[in-house]
Amino acid sequence: MKISIERGTLLKAVSQAQSVVERRNTIPILANVLIEAEGDQAMFRATDLDIEVVDKAPAQVEKAGATTVAATTLHEIVRKLPDGALVTLTADSAAGRLTVEAGRSNFSLATLPKEDFPVMASSEYQSNFTASAALLRRLFDKSKFAISTEETRYYLNGVYMHVADGSEGGKVLRCVATDGHRLARIDADLPDGAADMPGVIVPRKTVGELRKLLDDDEMGIAVSVSETKVRFATPDITLTSKVIDGTFPDYTRVIPQGNTRQLEVDAAEFAQAVDRVATVSSERSRAVKLQLDADKLVLSVNAPDSGAAEEELAVAYGDERLEIGFNAKYLLEIASQVDRENAVFLFNSAGDPTLMREGNDQSAVYVVMPMRV
Repeated sequence: MKISIERGTLLKAVSQAQSVVERRNTIPILANVLIEAEGDQAMFRATDLDIEVVDKAPAQVEKAGATTVAATTLHEIVRKLPDGALVTLTADSAAGRLTVEAGRSNFSLATLPKEDFPVMASSEYQSNFTASAALLRRLFDKSKFAISTEETRYYLNGVYMHVADGSEGGKVLRCVATDGHRLARIDADLPDGAADMPGVIVPRKTVGELRKLLDDDEMGIAVSVSETKVRFATPDITLTSKVIDGTFPDYTRVIPQGNTRQLEVDAAEFAQAVDRVATVSSERSRAVKLQLDADKLVLSVNAPDSGAAEEELAVAYGDERLEIGFNAKYLLEIASQVDRENAVFLFNSAGDPTLMREGNDQSAVYVVMPMRV
């Protein structure tokens, strides 16, 4: 195999591949990227056996062929080459080497046989549809902060993507994530062809890798879903992932329906105030107390070890007095999801879950559990 490829194009392809590769590997071939050259393009494939990413890049192919080489080493070399350099990759399978040349730089890297590289088995997808990058980005960006990191509740270690009944009637494409302390439920218009999609739990790592495909608002992403796998594809990159084998809990039971005490506050001001008073909170509890009175909100922290802090905000609140405590980190994460100017909090009592939404937009709903302060 011998190919020449522009450094920027190569860097983009290799960086996508190497981010999938696990740093600590017991199987040496999984640390490698499979490079396949044919026609006028090169394909870079990497996998950790749960996720597979394939990136196509235009290249001058002098000699078709394939080889595998350490993904992180190749990435580091290409990253350090000068902008605009033309990189030539030459594989010598007999010697088990890949030569990387650019200008006066020359590297010789060890390779492993391409036959040893595990390619993810293709599967039949029950549902195939196209969604805009902007739609998918909103669904996953606004929900991923609530993904659980507890390995024991593995079925919460991802975002549950499924078709649901929308609050305005009709079906929606919905993403939900929760860790038991907070919950995010985001709806979007149902793309054509997605109505019969099976509900799947997209793993946390896949959500992170998918984000790299979603920067171009105008781009359509081809989504394919089966009971065991999910695939997201742009014209250049295909990301295939196993889904979490488990049942996502009935999240509708924890979304409060009867919260009537309504607080409306400027989302940015609120987040900054929480951040400021939380500076003195103890690392362990991170507790912030909210005291609500007529059109007034007082945020306070009282940490015996480090001190106390208090800040008052002008808000829209017309209900009876309420004192309620939250983990500051959870409040900040939820407030930072608000794209509109105002955040609306709906409370019931100091011991019940609190609901938050963006203005009167029902398509993004967040729930946070209170804590004793």
